[in-house]
Amino acid sequence: MQLYLIRHPRPAVAQGLCYGRSDLALAEDAGISASALRLLLPKNLPLFSSPLTRCRLLAEALHPVPQFDARLQELNFGDWEMRTWDAIGRPALDAWVAQPLDFAPPGGESVAALRLRVADFLAELARTNLPSAVLVTHAGVMKACAAELLNLDAPAWFSMQFEFGAVSLIEAGRLVWHNKHDA
Repeated sequence: MQLYLIRHPRPAVAQGLCYGRSDLALAEDAGISASALRLLLPKNLPLFSSPLTRCRLLAEALHPVPQFDARLQELNFGDWEMRTWDAIGRPALDAWVAQPLDFAPPGGESVAALRLRVADFLAELARTNLPSAVLVTHAGVMKACAAELLNLDAPAWFSMQFEFGAVSLIEAGRLVWHNKHDA
C-alpha cells in the first residue's frame, strides 16, 4: 500500500504552549496548502483525517468526501493541554523523558496508547485492500505510522520530524519521500 501522510498546516497557537488534542484554528489558509499538496497526490485517493479543525479544514480542501477518524487525533496531553512547558515544570517533564513510551500526563494518554490506536487504524485500513490512501493528521500520529509501517525502534521514530503542510510517502515498508511541500 502507498500511504501519503500529510501534516496539517501551522496552527494558530502561541509558541511555548503544550497542545495535542486541543482543537485549534489554523494560522495559514488550508486552501493554499491544499493547492500545493494536490500536485503531489494521485487523483481520487481515499482520504482519512483527524477530526480536529486544523486537519479537517485541509482534508475538506483536498477531498470532496474525507473520512474522519478519532484514532488519527494527536496525543492527549490531558491537564498539560494549553499550558506553557515552563508551567508544566521540570519534574513532570523529567518523568516523561524517563519513560517516553509509558508516561501519561495527568488526565492524558501515553505515547504507547497513541501508537496502539494508530496501529488499530492501520490494521483496519490494510483490511480494505486499498492500493493507496491519504492521511491528514498530526506529527505524533505520523511518527506512530512510521514506527508501524517502517518497523522502526523507538529512538528512530521519536526523532522523526514532520513539517507543517508537508506530505511524506510510505510504500511497501520504506520511506519513499519525506516532507515534500510542492512538486
